[in-house]
Amino acid sequence: MSTLPPVLKNLRFPVIASPLFIISNPKMVIEQCKAGVVGSMPALNARPAAQVDEWLAEITETLAAYDKANPDNPSAPYAINQIVHKSNDRLEHDMQVCEKYKVPIIITSLGAREDVNQAVKAWGGITLHDVISNVFARKAIEKGATGLIPVAAGAGGHASVKSPFAMVQEIREWFDGPVALSGSISSGGAVLAAQAMGADLAYIGSAFIATHEARAVEGYKEMIVASNSDDIVYSNFYTGIHGNYLKGSIRNSGMDPDNLPESDPSKMNFASGEKGAAKAWKDIWGCGQGIGNIKAITSTAELVARLKREYSEAKARLLV
Repeated sequence: MSTLPPVLKNLRFPVIASPLFIISNPKMVIEQCKAGVVGSMPALNARPAAQVDEWLAEITETLAAYDKANPDNPSAPYAINQIVHKSNDRLEHDMQVCEKYKVPIIITSLGAREDVNQAVKAWGGITLHDVISNVFARKAIEKGATGLIPVAAGAGGHASVKSPFAMVQEIREWFDGPVALSGSISSGGAVLAAQAMGADLAYIGSAFIATHEARAVEGYKEMIVASNSDDIVYSNFYTGIHGNYLKGSIRNSGMDPDNLPESDPSKMNFASGEKGAAKAWKDIWGCGQGIGNIKAITSTAELVARLKREYSEAKARLLV
């Protein structure tokens, strides 16, 4: 069994809704937490920077009121994603605001920072760092991260080429802390499969884009519903790091998704996600391979209810 920190021990459902650049917002996070999954959003979604304080106040106050009114069905904790790459000139400011609200979970991306991990630990929070290999996983833990998010092949946005079986297996050989697996998870059965492999939690992103609360244009949501894994392309052209994107959005930008050039990673500003005339993630839409079973745009509550139902059904099948 994994050694889980208290904030993750009593979740009603073993899922973290991943932070979606541009798309995640306070309303979405609140509905995710009320539904029993860890809700999250990138700090950089709040623009201008002063809006981070307003959003965290809204989340904490709303969830506190919900918990008071529902003592037998409390909300899940929330998380804030911080891009710790040197290009993020807002990191210090956004971390100070997170400290003010004692954000329970910080998800770090694009580099592991010992000072960030220590700061979160000092206010009583935990850090989960997303990684694309066992090498980076070791570095993150060495620098003080509480847990890991292996981003396996097929995950939306920046993703590894490694099998989830390989990633979890190798990490579990040396690490017994929190692990949330990412990559093509959009059903309750896949959540159970992640646990069977050795992960504690599933990390789900793309499925939440096709919800009413998501701050995505309707065309993006509709394209997810109409697409499957054949409609995903893996490229580093738009951000300098390889990631998965919807082919339809690339065609809409006037490019051929099957003939994208390679990019120079050293010339990318990771915090903004801008390159050329088309911008990731505004025009070029990140998406994972697991979208084939997303058949309709629903509410966040309805999506989580489906995942829970499928999770119970998958467990029942194993007992037959």
